[in-house]
Amino acid sequence: MECYKCGKAPFAKKKVEFLQLGISLGKFDALVCPVCEETVFEGSVSKKIEVKAKEAGIWGLARKTRIGTSGSSLDVKVPKVIAEFLSLKKGQEVLIEPLERNKIEITII
Repeated sequence: MECYKCGKAPFAKKKVEFLQLGISLGKFDALVCPVCEETVFEGSVSKKIEVKAKEAGIWGLARKTRIGTSGSSLDVKVPKVIAEFLSLKKGQEVLIEPLERNKIEITII
């Protein structure tokens, strides 16, 4: 099967390390383009990756939250499950910066 992204070469079977949230879930069979390195996992492999992510406690960490106020500033409440995963503590310093008009990045200092 030819790479659908670059169209320059057929996919090759390869073992690929899968990282999620900076945590290695192991190496899995994948189809990889030797030119553009586009990587595709078949459905059965994706299920195995999902199982490993659930076992590691990192599956489905995304949460909705609301913007609140603190004095004349706005604040973002970090849901408990994310705070625990990141080992955040009250008073800890972070850097917050806009990446786009609808996206921010928070870096723990």
